[in-house]
Amino acid sequence: MTETQKALYEAVLRDHKYVVSLRRAFHQHPELAREEFETQAMIERELDGLGLSHRRIAETGVLAEITGTAEAEGAPRCIVLRADIDALPITEENGAPYRSLTPGKMHACGHDAHNAALIGAARVLAANRHLFSGKVIMTWQPGEEVGYGARPIIASGAIDEAGRSFGVHMASNVPVGSVVLMPGPNNASVDWFRIRVHGLGAHVSTPDLGVDAAYIASQIVVGAQALVTRRTSPMDNVLIGIGKITAGTTYNIVAQEAELEGTIRVLTPELRKATKERLEALAVQTAALYGGTAEVEWKDFTSPLLNDPIATAEAQKTAVSLFGEERVIRAREPALGGDDFAEFILRVPGVYAYIGSSNPEKPDTCVAHHNSHFDIDEDALTVAAALYACYAADYLNGEV
Repeated sequence: MTETQKALYEAVLRDHKYVVSLRRAFHQHPELAREEFETQAMIERELDGLGLSHRRIAETGVLAEITGTAEAEGAPRCIVLRADIDALPITEENGAPYRSLTPGKMHACGHDAHNAALIGAARVLAANRHLFSGKVIMTWQPGEEVGYGARPIIASGAIDEAGRSFGVHMASNVPVGSVVLMPGPNNASVDWFRIRVHGLGAHVSTPDLGVDAAYIASQIVVGAQALVTRRTSPMDNVLIGIGKITAGTTYNIVAQEAELEGTIRVLTPELRKATKERLEALAVQTAALYGGTAEVEWKDFTSPLLNDPIATAEAQKTAVSLFGEERVIRAREPALGGDDFAEFILRVPGVYAYIGSSNPEKPDTCVAHHNSHFDIDEDALTVAAALYACYAADYLNGEV
């Protein structure tokens, strides 16, 4: 470790109980996307206690800045650190003493940990301004689970001066103490769609006098899977999932209307565009073939998350120095889940780190994200806070 890394890391270790207490407080009081009012207030109270100025952003988010006092070699640099803060509509079923106190709401994805770790990093950086130059922008982002928070923060211009962006995410499929820092595709794009099919009602005994929207919808479902298996290379990662189908009004009437809702997940912008075009053509042409019409409505939740190779190499260097080569995972299978930190990277070159949070001796830490028993090994908080603080300082000081 460098002297700066050692000083920051030791400060993070000293603050471990503080960060754990924060995480548990956030965990007990989860709030859903775009409703993080008390979470926002809790973050603000902690920043007030650190003497840091801050402002609200993206409705229920928070933004703060810390300027280093060390002399910069060349033009001062700037980095943005991001944590997401929203919970999920799940009733927690594990027996942890800090389990959610709000029925139907739970931090089942680790956002409470990201939130607490960034506050922990802010505390360490604010107390050690003399160890780095430049500026750290920290943003606690709302609404990640619904693809909301990143874009309004970026549109505000709040991170435009940054040269790097950095975020972390807990990973229940990675051992605690390890970190995944992989260049290129890490997460898929997320596009929601609704296909409305319009037919013509008739008695089921005279189907030739109607246009069966339910039948058309079923053919679209089958055809959508053929787009994956027959229009896409087996070497590409493409998912078209249809999770909701509604049609008709009663058992003996040809359905006049049908509606499908689903999602597309891909790992590259080019394949995303092609898959959307193919699904739209499938819906319109299948409906026309059987005498009906169809239209497709889209919502763009997030772009593919592609870690910048230069930023990834920088963060890998910091992580190896902190945790050892054997703890840094440089390649694994990308995930078809999305994360709108992708939008930060599109605006400011950056890297998203996956922080191992599983421990076989604590079974709830090994379940999948979005599971009602989800938990983390809280030693992951030290890894996350240290990586936030040390990568920021290393980048600002030109040491990576």
